[in-house]
Formats: sequence, structure tokens, C-alpha cells
Amino acid sequence: MSADTTDSTGAERGRLRAVVFDFDGVVLESADVKTEAFVELFAHLPAEHVEQVRRHHLDNMGISRFKKFAWIYENLLGRAIGDDESQALGVRFSDLALARILAAPFVPGAREALDALAHRYALFVASGTPHDELADIVARRGLTRSFREVWGTPTEKPHILADIMKRYTLQPQQVLFIGDGMSDYKAARATGVEFLARDTPALHDEWVRLGVTRAPDLTDLPERVARW
Repeated sequence: MSADTTDSTGAERGRLRAVVFDFDGVVLESADVKTEAFVELFAHLPAEHVEQVRRHHLDNMGISRFKKFAWIYENLLGRAIGDDESQALGVRFSDLALARILAAPFVPGAREALDALAHRYALFVASGTPHDELADIVARRGLTRSFREVWGTPTEKPHILADIMKRYTLQPQQVLFIGDGMSDYKAARATGVEFLARDTPALHDEWVRLGVTRAPDLTDLPERVARW
């Protein structure tokens, strides 16, 4: 956590002004939904390939599904994926996952944290979900007013964070990014912003190894943000 500092004009720097959330597994308990959708989408492959699909998805949570499709085709099927094939898989993936995401419960404390923080901080979403689909989900879950902006792919998370800082004149230490995947951690490291990991069994050992600040859910997030 960063200590407050003061610049040459006497203005405080370092105190958090913005919080950026990944979405699946951070706001909604929907990370497993997408894992299940990937497995179901490629269930026709040999069992060892299906397990590789599952593992690749878990190792790259927060990365665009279309990049994962390309990896699966290149590394497991031995050929490049065509644009039409990729788009068709994207539609099927959405069909498999959307209803489940819309029904997914909130991560414990998430709804209350958004309500508490929205009045004091600028809140954003930076997700690996396609942008239009993400905006639709946020709207249908009644969360549009909670966030200043909602951003999904194809824009990647480091670019989303950098763009937010540029347009809102924020220093890296004034931004907290909350994520549950390594892509979130890497985006925070690439841009220098603060990072909080939503701790789950899948990455617990890795967060411990990296010494990352972590929490099992968002029940105490307003207090954490106030102390950051």
C-alpha cells in the first residue's frame, strides 16, 4: 500500500481516487461459468485435449476468449483458426455462458462495496469479456450507474488502465485494480497501479509466492480502500 505524498503544489498524491474491477470472479461469481463453457465448447476433442483447454483457460483468465480459441486451434488442432470459425465459436460461447452469468450471484460483499465506494471514488471495469457483451451484462445486472466506464476486449487491460489514468489525470498510486487472474496482476505491474487479488484456490499459492495483497472476497473492501 502506498503512503500519501505531497507534490510541489502541496496537493496530495498517492491517495486512491479510482478503483478498477475485473468482472468475472471479482464482481460476479461467474469465473467458473466461463471455465465450464470452454470445456463444453471443446468437449468433442480427446479427453487430454479438453483438459489442456481447461488448463489454458485457467492459466489465462481475463484474456480474450478469441486469443484462447487461436491458441487451442494452433496448439491442439495443428492449424490456424479462420475469422469465421472464431466468430462462430464466440457466438456459441456467449450462448453457453450468458444465461448463467446473468443468474450468477455477486461475489460476497461486491454489491455493498460498489454502493459504498461509488460516492467517493471513480469506479471502472476492465474485463476480458467482449466490450458490447460486457456492457449488456452490466446493464442487465443493474450496475451501469455504479461505474464511470466499462471496458472489455479487444482493448487489453494494460491499455485500458493507461487510458483511464491519462484521461482522468491519475497517478498510478491513485488507482487500485482488483482482479482474480494473472492477466490482471500483469496489467497492474505493467502500468504501476496498485493491485488487490481476489484470492481463490486456483491461484492462492501463486499469490502467496508473489507476495500479493489478497482477500477472499469484497466484504471489507470499503475499509481496505480507505486505508490504502
